[in-house]
Amino acid sequence: MTIPTDTSHSTRDLTVQRVRHPLKMRMLQVVRTRHVSPQLLRVTLQGPDLADFISASFDDHVKVFFPQAGADKPVMPEVGPNGVVFAEDQPRPPARDYTPRHYDAAAQELDIEFVLHGDGPASTWAAQAQPGQYLGVGGPRGSFVVPTAFDWHLLVGDETALPAIGRRLEELGPDTRALVVIEVPEADAEIPLPSQANVQVHWLHRGDAPEGSLLEPALRGIALPRGEGYVWAAGESAAMKSVRQYLVTERGIDKKRIRASSYWKRGAAAVHETLDD
Repeated sequence: MTIPTDTSHSTRDLTVQRVRHPLKMRMLQVVRTRHVSPQLLRVTLQGPDLADFISASFDDHVKVFFPQAGADKPVMPEVGPNGVVFAEDQPRPPARDYTPRHYDAAAQELDIEFVLHGDGPASTWAAQAQPGQYLGVGGPRGSFVVPTAFDWHLLVGDETALPAIGRRLEELGPDTRALVVIEVPEADAEIPLPSQANVQVHWLHRGDAPEGSLLEPALRGIALPRGEGYVWAAGESAAMKSVRQYLVTERGIDKKRIRASSYWKRGAAAVHETLDD
C-alpha cells in the first residue's frame, strides 16, 4: 500500500524577491475621499496616467508630490537617463512616501491613505482634500515581494503602517496565520482588518506615551506559532530599531525573515528607510 505524502510544505517557494519597475511620474486627480477612522483618510486618485501602474507588494511605496501653496498642480520632476531631474527655475514640490493601498486597474483608480496628524505638507493637504484637486505620484520604483505561503506572518507597526498591514491581510489566504500588533493613539483609531487568514490582532492604545513605545514590550508577551514565519514591521525609526533588535537577538528571528522599515523619525521630516545591520 502506498501512503500519500504531503509535499505542499517541501515544494512551496518562500523566496523573497526584489522586482524593479520602470519609474514613471503621474499627474492624478482626486475623485473621492473617505474617513477610514477619524485619524485616517482614504483618498482615491484617478487619471489616464495610471494605465500602466504596477504595485506588486504591500510593502511598496510611491512618492506623492503636493502642490505649492496657491498652486493648482505640483511641479513634477522628469525621469531622464540620469534619474529624476527637477526644474532648476522652480522650487521643488513637497513630497512624501506612501503605500499604494489599493489599485483598481479597470477603473484606473488608486487609493492612498493619509494619517491626519495635524502638521506637515501631506497631512495639511489631506485635511482639505476635495474631488478635482491634483496630486503627483511617482513610482513604485520597485517591489519587495514576500510570499504569502509562509505558515505565519507577524505584522507590527503604528498607525502609519495600517495601510500596508491592511493590504497584506487582504492578500493572505485561509491556510496561513497572521499575528498583528498595532499601536494607535486611542480606541477610535482602530479599523476593520478583513482577511481570509486566521488573524489575531493586538491593538495598543498609547495615549500620552511616545509613539511606538508600546510595541517592543507588547511583543515580549506574544508566542510565535510553529513553522516557517516572516516578520514585517514599520513605524517610527527608534521604535522599529528596538522591535527588530529584540526579535533578532532575543527571539531568534533570522535576519532574512524580517523586514523592518522606518516610515518616519521623531524630530525629522521625510524619512523612509529600511533598517538592517
